[in-house]
Amino acid sequence: MDKKLVLIDGNSIAYRAFFALPLLSNSKGIHTNAVYGFAMMLNKMLQDEQPTHILVAFDAGKTTFRHETFQEYKGTRQKTPPELSEQFSYVRELLKAYGIPYFELENYEADDIIGTLSLQAENEEFAVKVYSGDKDLTQLATGQTTVCITRKGITDIEEYTPDHILDKYGLTPLQIIDMKGLMGDASDNIPGVPGIGEKTAIKLLKQYDSVEHLLESVEQVSGAKLKEKLIEHKNKALMSKQLATILRTVPLELTMDRLVYNGPNEDELYDLYRDLEFKTLMEGLQRTSDPDEIADILFSIVEKPEQAHFEQADAVYVEMLDVNYHKAPITGIAVSGEGKTIFMRGETAAASEEFKKWAENSSIRKTVFDAKRTIIALRRHGIELAGVDFDVFLASYLINPSESPEDFAAVAKLHGETGIAPDETVYGKGAKKALPQEEVYAKHISAKAEALSRLDDTCRRELTENSQNELFDELELPLALILADMESEGVRIDTARLHEMGSELKKRLAEMEQTIHGLAGTEFNINSPKQLGVILFEKLGLPPLKKTKTGYSTSADVLEKLASSHEIVRYILDYRQIGKLQSTYIEGLLKVADPDTRKVHTRFNQALTQTGRLSSTDPNLQNIPIRLEEGRKIRQAFVPEKSDSVMFAADYSQIELRVLAHISRDEKLIEAFKQGLDIHTATAMEVFHVDEDGVTSNMRRQAKAVNFGIVYGISDYGLSQSLGITRKEAAEFIDRYLNTYPGVKEYMDTIVRDAKEKGYVTTLLNRRRYIPEITSRNFNLRSFGERTAMNTPIQGSAADIIKKAMIDVADRLEREQLASKLLLQVHDELIFDVPKEEIDQMERIVPDVMEHAFELDVPLKVEYSFGPTWYDAK
Repeated sequence: MDKKLVLIDGNSIAYRAFFALPLLSNSKGIHTNAVYGFAMMLNKMLQDEQPTHILVAFDAGKTTFRHETFQEYKGTRQKTPPELSEQFSYVRELLKAYGIPYFELENYEADDIIGTLSLQAENEEFAVKVYSGDKDLTQLATGQTTVCITRKGITDIEEYTPDHILDKYGLTPLQIIDMKGLMGDASDNIPGVPGIGEKTAIKLLKQYDSVEHLLESVEQVSGAKLKEKLIEHKNKALMSKQLATILRTVPLELTMDRLVYNGPNEDELYDLYRDLEFKTLMEGLQRTSDPDEIADILFSIVEKPEQAHFEQADAVYVEMLDVNYHKAPITGIAVSGEGKTIFMRGETAAASEEFKKWAENSSIRKTVFDAKRTIIALRRHGIELAGVDFDVFLASYLINPSESPEDFAAVAKLHGETGIAPDETVYGKGAKKALPQEEVYAKHISAKAEALSRLDDTCRRELTENSQNELFDELELPLALILADMESEGVRIDTARLHEMGSELKKRLAEMEQTIHGLAGTEFNINSPKQLGVILFEKLGLPPLKKTKTGYSTSADVLEKLASSHEIVRYILDYRQIGKLQSTYIEGLLKVADPDTRKVHTRFNQALTQTGRLSSTDPNLQNIPIRLEEGRKIRQAFVPEKSDSVMFAADYSQIELRVLAHISRDEKLIEAFKQGLDIHTATAMEVFHVDEDGVTSNMRRQAKAVNFGIVYGISDYGLSQSLGITRKEAAEFIDRYLNTYPGVKEYMDTIVRDAKEKGYVTTLLNRRRYIPEITSRNFNLRSFGERTAMNTPIQGSAADIIKKAMIDVADRLEREQLASKLLLQVHDELIFDVPKEEIDQMERIVPDVMEHAFELDVPLKVEYSFGPTWYDAK
């Protein structure tokens, strides 16, 4: 393991913590905010840094060797508040419990201890991280040492490296000392040169490098007043630089061996947290790998539910060990409320009329974890769960979609509930996954149910703070119930047609194999990247674009770029695509189809993507490749349940571009949609300055690429690859596009600026996506963040609109008592099973509902069709 030393400026961090947090005290009247903040900083720092060595340095007293130079050094500092002074002893106790050494030395400051140890560590080839709230320490930054300065509070950190200091000030780390010499430092009462601020100091140092060189060259300085100040206060400048210089030769008797970090003493930490009444931090220590130490709660294992009283329960948790809840047996069910928690085995609950009566009572409001999963699991046992009022899993996803784990303990921890053991702790993982003793897993499941009510309160409060209650109550939760119905219903598969297609694809693959071998002039294993690489890049002499550790890369992106170089490449791409169709979709669908009903029951992932789009798994019905006709024909196997019904498909036309027009408020884009023009032709006309008759197919293709590319934040490189043109041409095309649609350009600039300020973007329905990458110093990460900021409101709003349409359509079908059923959602398309006698009504209802699901400044347009199979409905 690489050696890493973390050095912490104890006084500075304690001060920061004290002033960042409200004045807290425990029941004994001891003030605790600085200790609590310090503990939070340590937790985050230890998790982020994983140090091998560590030390906290403190100031030893009020006087140091610097006072010999300047008696008024730090003379203007206010006296330490007594509420903070009393906490330093507890900070030291905290460090002892963490197993973190701390040190102070008379006549020296913590900065000097840190400076000396960082230099010593660098000489011993350590990576060093320094944590402080004092920017004076940035002078220590080197290639090995990074200085982390707290900004807001104590966990928001700005990392100072030589590159960052150069970007921020245009100076080297050591010139920070010269800057302090010139401008002084009011907090330390370092005088500097009166009248010189940061801006002037930086400008002078860029010209003269150091205070000494500046003073030697003072006659060359432009500006009579500035020159006069420098001459008059020469000694102050030199003294100030000396005061600001961190001493790196403090006589320490500390070796790196004494700073080794072996982790905390959790018993000592727990006792200290208990005394200081840090409940959340205490609970964080209760997470353990011992199943017997699952959070202790009062619960009862019920053998005869008919004797139990469910009336007061308001939360239910259903446990299954397998992720596929369409098939997995129920391990156990726990219901909780009013301080009472009941556990039942799965088969016990399923056979209980009392539990069924409670579960199906819609007047009893219930909190669950993953409503869709819970509803389907109980439905398989003849229980129709009603009254679902809150879903902690869905709420957590909305609050921050970038943090959306599926494990209950991980979700709970995000919202302050740290007493729940991870499932792996209780059941194991992989091949070792199994049920422990009933008492153990019953307690675990009960702990989840018991935590749901508290999580309900916490998550509702967070949704309110984010203004997302409407998004949750009116969109995501109702949608979960609809998705549960869709998944339970499933979609019928024509297995005979699948077998027939499988035979056709095998024959096609054999023919393609012969063609590829003929073009190669030899037989080889087309599925072997190594053999294929030899054929393409050695035998046929194609240019190798990328290499891997094992040889030439034959990845899809490489082959796509080579497609025009030799006809064999296109055959290989098609061969791979058809091979995937055969294995993933023909064989895959036959494998998962229910042998009795011949239906497949995909699982829609409602809390996975950061844009809010749905995805599907087992099987994935949203990614059936349709570039090849063979891929499109897979949809021939999807049929209605009855012979006198049809498959009815309704698809939003260019919904993301319509959302872009609405969000950007670009007048030309809005007008084009209002007039019902072909948007790609309209764009080509504007960009190329031709009338409609002058738009060639190539112009329209380019316009289409940039129209959709803008939605995804396309770069000139991306567009050049898409259209097979140079980056310069692509950049010119994008510029012409943005000049044509200035509202789009304004939107892109504004959304990126807002995202940098707020840290997130929102959709039209207030779905959030946090984008930490947008302020990254790494160009690639920052560029990704900017593209994400541009496209998320568009993609996310389109996803929200189709979700709203699904809810509205389901409601309309129920109100009109139609037998038609919504089966699938695939991106911007809804697929229904429709009795033939209802076709006329569905032709009227579905487009009407979808086109009015959300009112934009441009009309939403829906195209629909129907036929005996999904393929025919396109």
